[in-house]
Amino acid sequence: VSFKGRLYAMQTGMKIDSKTPECRKFLSKLMDQLEAMKKQFGDNEAITQEIVGSAHVENYALKMFLYADNEDRAGQFHKNMIKSFYTASLLIDVLTVFGELSEENAQHRKYARWKAAYIHNCLKNGETPQPGPIGMEGESFDAEREEAGSSSLHSGTTQPTSSSTYEANNIPTSNYTGIHIPPGAHAPANTPAEVPHNTGVTSNTIQPAPQNIPLVDPSLYSAQSAGKV
Repeated sequence: VSFKGRLYAMQTGMKIDSKTPECRKFLSKLMDQLEAMKKQFGDNEAITQEIVGSAHVENYALKMFLYADNEDRAGQFHKNMIKSFYTASLLIDVLTVFGELSEENAQHRKYARWKAAYIHNCLKNGETPQPGPIGMEGESFDAEREEAGSSSLHSGTTQPTSSSTYEANNIPTSNYTGIHIPPGAHAPANTPAEVPHNTGVTSNTIQPAPQNIPLVDPSLYSAQSAGKV
C-alpha cells in the first residue's frame, strides 16, 4: 500500500509540475525511494504484479470503508471513523495507478469523502449527524485540499437532502480475494474505535505491527512546495 501510494504521488506530481527545479528534485527523491522499495520487496507479488497489487490496495480501502460505514450506521461518530472514511477515499484514488476506477469504486470514493466532511462539520457545529446512507449535496466539495495530518475537512455543504442518494446495497461486503468482512468488523490496526466517554471504559489504541519499510527521506519534507505535489 505504501509503495503504490508513493507511486500515485509521483504520477500525480509529474502531471502538476515536472519542470521547476524544486519539483524535479522532489520527484527525483521520490523515485529513488520507489526504486529502493522495489529492491527490498522484489519478491512481493503485490509490488511486482499489477493485478495482485490492485487487489491488495482495494481490499484495504474497502476494509477502511466498511469499518467507517459500520460505525456510522451504529451511530458511533468519532474522529477515527471520519479518518477511516477519508483514508478509504484516498486509497481509492491510489487505485487509479492501475487504470480507470470501476463505477462502484468511484461511488464509494464520492460517498466516503462526503460522509467524512458531513460528519466532521456536524460534530464541529455541535449537531448530531444522521447515520447511514442519506441524500448528498455538494458532492464535488474540495476534499483534496486537506493538509496531511490536519484535523479539518473542507466541504461546501453539510446538510443532507434528497437530491441524490447513495444506494445501501452498493456498499461492499467482500473483496476480490474472497475475504468476507462482516458487519461490525473491527477497525484496521491504525484506526481503533473510540469508546464513548459515558461507558467509563478507556479505549486502547492498537499499534500497527512494525514493518521494515525504508524511511522517508527528510529532504522531501524540506523541499519547496511550488508544485504542491
